[in-house]
Amino acid sequence: MFDQPGMGEEALNKVAEIGLASQLDEVENLDVDIKTDPLKLIQGEVDSVTIDGDGLVMQGDLRVEELDMQMSSVAINPLSVALGKIELTKPTEASVRAVLTEADINRAFNSSYVRQQLQQQQIHVDGQPVTVDAQQVDFRLPGGGKVVLNASIMLQETGETHQVAFSAVPCVSTSGQTVSLDNVEYGDTEELSPELTQALIAETSEILNLSNFDLEGMTLKINNLQVEAGKITLQAQARVEQIPSG
Repeated sequence: MFDQPGMGEEALNKVAEIGLASQLDEVENLDVDIKTDPLKLIQGEVDSVTIDGDGLVMQGDLRVEELDMQMSSVAINPLSVALGKIELTKPTEASVRAVLTEADINRAFNSSYVRQQLQQQQIHVDGQPVTVDAQQVDFRLPGGGKVVLNASIMLQETGETHQVAFSAVPCVSTSGQTVSLDNVEYGDTEELSPELTQALIAETSEILNLSNFDLEGMTLKINNLQVEAGKITLQAQARVEQIPSG
């Protein structure tokens, strides 16, 4: 299988692409480039693994415009390739870059997965318990490191619709596992309920939380988050214990 130059790399690339694609709901483009040679591969050594993906849709209908991952000095079980798998013999580290566009995050907010999180929320308005439903969420990235959110909220008991609006600055936690929203500023609309605003802030943080990007066998830790007009770029480190196989 590995006698001809490049045959080992071709086999590995195909196995990895099929395995990664099986973890995703949608894939526009996915390329895996594994560098090694037949002798090293027989010894279970891979020089590098590069993964480039565009338009990847993950759990929760979260779409990623770009996902780039780089690994070096990867140790694998060479026999696993013949069985259509890539089995790591020890964990490896990878650098990750992910780009989410404004449209990607809006898609996530208005997906059935997130809408369910925002439906049937029990809050207090003027001291009375009410049930609210998020009708529409509009997420914007105007630049300056800020995110802006406007949401139409309906009170089930009365059918009234209210607007909730705020801007905030996303910040990475010291652990690198979560994203919080700091410097929250409320819009011109009258605040309906602090509980509701906190629920929307929490959901925004959850969507930007890299745990949503974890694939099977991979755990991500955010190093840096850059918020620009129209897009958010995440830089992270990944601990890779296994490359998904189909």
